[in-house]
Amino acid sequence: MKRREFITLLGGAAVAWRLAVRAQQGAMPVIGFLGLASPIVNAPQIVGWRQGLNETGYFEDCNIVVEYRWAEGQFDRLPALASELIARQPAAIFAHGPPAVTALKAQTATIPIVFTIGEDPVKEGLVASLNRPGGNVTGFSHFANPLFGKKLGLLLETAPEAMVLGLLVNPNNPNAAPDTKDVEAAADAVHRQLRVFTASTDREFEPAFAAMVQSRVGALLVNIDPVFIARRELIAMLAAPHAIPAIYDRREFPLAGGLMSYGASEKEGFRQCILKGEKPADLPVLQATRFEFVINLRIAKALGLTIPPGVLAIADEVIE
Repeated sequence: MKRREFITLLGGAAVAWRLAVRAQQGAMPVIGFLGLASPIVNAPQIVGWRQGLNETGYFEDCNIVVEYRWAEGQFDRLPALASELIARQPAAIFAHGPPAVTALKAQTATIPIVFTIGEDPVKEGLVASLNRPGGNVTGFSHFANPLFGKKLGLLLETAPEAMVLGLLVNPNNPNAAPDTKDVEAAADAVHRQLRVFTASTDREFEPAFAAMVQSRVGALLVNIDPVFIARRELIAMLAAPHAIPAIYDRREFPLAGGLMSYGASEKEGFRQCILKGEKPADLPVLQATRFEFVINLRIAKALGLTIPPGVLAIADEVIE
């Protein structure tokens, strides 16, 4: 049996046993869900997650209860939200993003935790190895950081004259520093200067883009962050008048008026984050194998950019 067939959300033989016992006792089992953003921001991903549950035979409010907790981009809330979920004694907990997993791991070593993240879980200290995670944690990784080089390459094919590249990060995100280091290495590899800009609240985005103009930023990479996803329309609106071509990680950005995005399908990642039949310690971490490249051709024309035929040819979706 392929390892992908094992993952579809609930966490192994121990979890199945808990579910069966609670069903016999007449109480529906509880599944925890700890999200970094909000139900509105993650609506497409939630659809995928529920699809995975249904494919496994579990239906919300029919034979399981799901307890949702959302950090709304406020990372300092995660420990308290994790504590609330653990107090409900769930059969398993789904966690979105390394900060959520870290908050849960600090408080339980027994409840199975299933994650979807963009980073390397070994590098983040979440699992011992990809093949043998160990402990009570496993899940799915998009491995977004190794894609930074690919994103910069796509940007530079579209805006080859850009000698100064910009990176927008949320300074409150624990992954801002390591992600910046990886983007710096990718920029060095293509012999470009990198300038880092920060924003975490609505009033900080406009000054950040003004600073980009002063720094002569010719192209921008927007880092993965729930704060940015929630403000994708604002970011796209600011990038356009400043004529800064930008690349993002999710297709929601070009749909909201951004230029392009490249990354794994989070909806598919959420769908696969359901453990079945094995303990998390023995279940390999799945890795993304399919990536989406989306271009908003209307925005490219508004920015005065001509998308090279070779770039258009590899796009999975072109928004006219």
